[in-house]
Amino acid sequence: MSPSAVTAILEQHQALGAVLRSFRLQVERTRHSGTPPDFGTLRAMLFYLDEVPAQLHHAKESTYLFPRLRERCPPLRPVLDRLEAEHTRGEIAIRELERALLAFEVMGEPRRAAFEAAAERYVSTYIGHMEVEEDYVIPVALDCLTASDWAELDEAFSVDRDPAERDIAEACRELLRRVLFQGSLPSFCR
Repeated sequence: MSPSAVTAILEQHQALGAVLRSFRLQVERTRHSGTPPDFGTLRAMLFYLDEVPAQLHHAKESTYLFPRLRERCPPLRPVLDRLEAEHTRGEIAIRELERALLAFEVMGEPRRAAFEAAAERYVSTYIGHMEVEEDYVIPVALDCLTASDWAELDEAFSVDRDPAERDIAEACRELLRRVLFQGSLPSFCR
């Protein structure tokens, strides 16, 4: 059985991945049809992609998981440094993508190509980031962290420990429902 911290990370990745793929699909669909996108939906998706990592995901990885891995598995440090740098660059990249979307919405077709290029860069980079965490970091963590480490990480990744965090998590689930499902959430989002 996987530690609950790993389950939380993977569930967040599933939700983020669903939004990223849906965002990409929306952009591709409007490119091929030549019609403007639903800017409101794209803005809501970008808000989700900004809010969830900042409030629930990256902070916990950076505060709890990565320091523990640096301590227990020094050879992993360069990978963790890269992931931390990607977290920081991701915050800048989402602002640039939000601005590119606004420029497209306000300025029209002359700004479509720049927005589409920024969207594809962002989605590809983020998906690649999650793949490194899932395919490399988590397996190493499962091998080198102790039961005591996992107990602490499970507690840290639990949204039940902080009422404010629980409220943020519920708001993010509602946003996910709105931008993707227009109804009930799949099991990985509950």
